[in-house]
Amino acid sequence: MAVDVARPPVSPARAGSSRRAGLLVIGTLAAIALVVRVADPAGVAWLQNFLIIFGSLLVEAMPFVLLGAFVSAAIEVFVPTSVFANLGRLPRPLQLPAAALAGVAFPVCECGSVPVARRLAQKGLAPSAAVTFMLAAPILNPVVVASTFVAYRGRDSLWTMVLGRMALGFVVAVAVGWVVGNTRKEDLLRPRPDDDVEGEDADRPRWARFASHLTGDVMFMGRFLVMGAAIAAAVQTFVPQTLVGKVADLPILSLVAMMALAFLMSLCSESDAFVASSFTLFGPSAQLAFLVAGPMIDLKLAALYAGTYSKGFVRTVIVVVFAVTLVGTMWMQVVFG
Repeated sequence: MAVDVARPPVSPARAGSSRRAGLLVIGTLAAIALVVRVADPAGVAWLQNFLIIFGSLLVEAMPFVLLGAFVSAAIEVFVPTSVFANLGRLPRPLQLPAAALAGVAFPVCECGSVPVARRLAQKGLAPSAAVTFMLAAPILNPVVVASTFVAYRGRDSLWTMVLGRMALGFVVAVAVGWVVGNTRKEDLLRPRPDDDVEGEDADRPRWARFASHLTGDVMFMGRFLVMGAAIAAAVQTFVPQTLVGKVADLPILSLVAMMALAFLMSLCSESDAFVASSFTLFGPSAQLAFLVAGPMIDLKLAALYAGTYSKGFVRTVIVVVFAVTLVGTMWMQVVFG
C-alpha cells in the first residue's frame, strides 16, 4: 500500500539561501546606518558624498530589480516551458536578432533584465539568446528611447543619438550573444540552491509559487546590487572627475574615457542620457559610447553578472562590449566628425 508523504513547500537549501541573502543585505544596510550614526556625514564631505551616491544608486536601481524579479517569477509560474523550447529550435542566426528586438516589448532596466534573462535560459531559451536579450533590453525598450529623445531634444545630434544608440546597442548585444555561442546553460549559469528544487512546488498554488520565486530573486539580486552600488559610490567619491575632461579632445581616448566613465558611474539606462548630454566637451560619438556601453557593463552589473553567471562571463562581456562599441563609435567619428 503506497503511502503519500507530504513534501515541504520550500526546501531547506532554498530557505537557507534566502535567509542568508536577506541577512547579508540587512547587515550591510545596518552597518552603513551605524557609520552614519557614529560619523556626522554633514561634517565629513567625502562620507556625505558617498552616502548620497550610494543611496541614489539603490533608489534608482531597486525598483527595476523588483520589476525584473516580478517578470522573472511570472515567466517561471505562468509561461509554459514549451514556449521557450520552441523558440530555442529557431535557427541561431534568427534567435539572436529576435531576442534583441524582444527588448522593445520589455521596459526593464539593466538590473531588472538580469533575473529575466536567467529565467529565460532556465526555461529553455538558448543561453546566447537570453544574454542577447539581457543586453539589448535596457537600450531598446521604449522608456529608454523616450528618455534619450528628451535629453537631446533641440540639438542637431538628436536623431544621431537616438537611432545610433538603438542601432549600435542592437549590434553589440548580438555580438556578445554570438560570442557566447552554443554554451550550455549548465556551463553558463552559476548554480543556485533553488535550481534543483524547482519541480518540488509544482503542486502548490500559483500565487504561492509566484511569491516564492519573487522573494528568492529579489534577495539574490539585492545583495549584489548593494555591493555594486557601494563600489560605484566609492569610485565616484574618490576618483577625480577632472581626469576625464583632459582627454575630451583626443579622438580615440575620448571614446575609451567615456566608456570607462559609464562603467564607474553605474547609472540607470533610463536616466543616463541626461548625464551624457551634459558632457558638452565630448562629441556625439563619445557620448554614444557612454550610452551604449554603460547599460551593458558597469560596476553594479559586474557584481550582478558575477553572482548569476559562471566564471569568465564578466570578462567576456567587458571585452566584447568595449571592443564592438569602440569600433562602432570610431566609424561614427569618421562619418559625423
